[in-house]
Amino acid sequence: MIEQLQRMDDDGTRIRVGLNGAGAMGCGIAAAVRRTPGLALSWVADLLPDRAQQAAARGGASRWGTQASDLLDSYPVDVLVEASTSIVNATQIALQAVSYGAHIVWMNAEADLAFGRLVQTEAARFGRVATSDAGDQHGVLARMIDEARLWGWDIVQAGNIKGFLDREATPQGLVEEAAKRHLDPRACCAYTDGSKLAIEMALIANGRGLKVPKGGMRGPCAKDVQDALHLFDLDAARRRPEVDYLLGAAPGGGVYVLGYMEDPEERFLLNYYKLGGGPYYLHYRPAHLCHAETPWAISEVALGHRAILQASHYANEVIAVAKRDLPVGYRLEHGIGSADVRGELVDMDAAHDGLPVWMIHDAPGGVLQRPVKSGEPLLRDTVSIRDQELLVLLERQKHLG
Repeated sequence: MIEQLQRMDDDGTRIRVGLNGAGAMGCGIAAAVRRTPGLALSWVADLLPDRAQQAAARGGASRWGTQASDLLDSYPVDVLVEASTSIVNATQIALQAVSYGAHIVWMNAEADLAFGRLVQTEAARFGRVATSDAGDQHGVLARMIDEARLWGWDIVQAGNIKGFLDREATPQGLVEEAAKRHLDPRACCAYTDGSKLAIEMALIANGRGLKVPKGGMRGPCAKDVQDALHLFDLDAARRRPEVDYLLGAAPGGGVYVLGYMEDPEERFLLNYYKLGGGPYYLHYRPAHLCHAETPWAISEVALGHRAILQASHYANEVIAVAKRDLPVGYRLEHGIGSADVRGELVDMDAAHDGLPVWMIHDAPGGVLQRPVKSGEPLLRDTVSIRDQELLVLLERQKHLG
């Protein structure tokens, strides 16, 4: 692929990229696009014009603005990278982009989980592809799973490595930590309370047909990623391939895949390759490079019309669970990364009456119809949703089945 991109660069026929969202990830993506031969950043949109201008400068784009819809109207692109923090507006922009002939790359896991199926269905109608990004945990896991399956392994578990977890974290308590990492406090809170982890693992589970363990992901404490080989019931997981995570394991961050190989001759060779005697094996990456890997997803959709990851099974959801006691009549804050709720991954049987955490993400407006205790899930009939644009998108997606 790099040779094809280099030839395009030499010919001056580059893939035109639009970027919606110029936060920490957006700025990194802009720079990565500029570094990659065969790609050209056409414009950047962000509600904060200074951020849009800064990202445009990093990416070598001469155009920026606050409204992606206006830029799409005036400056067509081949690929839209959605890197904002909204859900409803992000979905509307993505739908507009595919109707204009653009592929979609989601560096917005929340919108991808909420309305990825709707956007990929609409994209297919226009001969385009919508995909999860290549550099977020679920995108990296998708490629690792595909690789392991090519080796002949049966997939047992797709796993994340979580460094720290505080399920009652609040954005107010993470202001200093967020500033050190150039993050919005709400984004930092979503990482800390496990909501982001749940969303990422929902995406890889729905995209590769994996299950949530009964009772939810365990996330055992571990000293090293190799401990995954004995901290889980792998015989049970082999019968029901799953997602889970390790907490605190070296090398600190990264993702892993557990696989099974029965063939004794193959196991002899794998042992020779220093992977152990089996029959269970660990394949891991010590890091995922987020924005730096986004050009891979851009190139896959633009050149090969191939997705890194799409939802092929809608079997898992991330529901809102109260972080503290919430009284009747309470108007919820933003959902993901808020002081009110966190997201927890469950299968659809458990999620049937649960309120998806992304349904209360974009803006306050969900009002509790009855009190909810700390640690309890919010049910769909517990919260009054008044966002008409969200309701329209939900109705459209419902008809997909």
